[in-house]
Amino acid sequence: MPQTLTAKLGNHDVGRIGFGAMQLAGPGVFGPPRDRDGALAVLRRATELGADHIDTSQYYGPDVVNELIREALYPYPDGLHLVTKVGARRDDRGAWLPALRPDELRAGVEDNLRTLDVERLTLVNLRLLGEAPGTGDTPPLAEMLGALDDMRREGKLELIGLSNAARALVEEALELVPIASVQNQYSVLDRSNEDVLEACRERGLAFVPFFPLGSAFTGGPQKLAEDPAIARVAAKHGATPSQVALAWLLHHDEHILLIPGTSSVAHLEENLAAANVELDAEDMTALDDVQPARNPLEAVHD
Repeated sequence: MPQTLTAKLGNHDVGRIGFGAMQLAGPGVFGPPRDRDGALAVLRRATELGADHIDTSQYYGPDVVNELIREALYPYPDGLHLVTKVGARRDDRGAWLPALRPDELRAGVEDNLRTLDVERLTLVNLRLLGEAPGTGDTPPLAEMLGALDDMRREGKLELIGLSNAARALVEEALELVPIASVQNQYSVLDRSNEDVLEACRERGLAFVPFFPLGSAFTGGPQKLAEDPAIARVAAKHGATPSQVALAWLLHHDEHILLIPGTSSVAHLEENLAAANVELDAEDMTALDDVQPARNPLEAVHD
């Protein structure tokens, strides 16, 4: 079952596996990395291996990850697409807080431009955090997207995306401004956003899973290794369970773009090599039948 090597991000053809830079910050995505030289080496190796889509945010650190990207890669290689997100901020203890007012979104874009040292970003995701749009202190969706669209018209960003959005919100957003992609949690262990992926497929949008190997709440890579179907497919192809999980995503839908993150060059190389794992119909049937892992936090609400 051959897979395409590139997919659309707006009008751009980008490699199916890019790099998510979040893990380059310190523990809790806060403060400097334990190994600064190692973090810089990961970024340089990612572009050497052809990763042309780097996902980041000013609030990773904050500032830390963007400044690492700038130090490692500036002046940026031709064809490198820097994608960021706004809608959150950090307090002095590293807590994640909403920052969704139009003035906060504008400040977030400006901070990303400053720390990355660019005049325009390829794509900015509106990261929905906290209460639903239009309730409590969260502005209406039209107000938030309008702020990003104003900056798009000013040339500060090219494309607008959504992150952590239910299908109904994606459909509402598409009535307001052009949307290029959606970033939601999704993996072979978590299909809860299948309806959002379907909406992206119908509209020709990129779908970018976060936690593509499962989250810490669902067992992550360890849970992948423990699944017998994933283990069998991995053994058949001489691959790791994590590579199989990434390959499943690439084969599952041509609109999927991956941004697995790591702070290790060896792990980076393993992730990017998942593009070479060719799954056949039998493999896909076995993996499609993998039982999604349940988030143990959900049990609290039963």
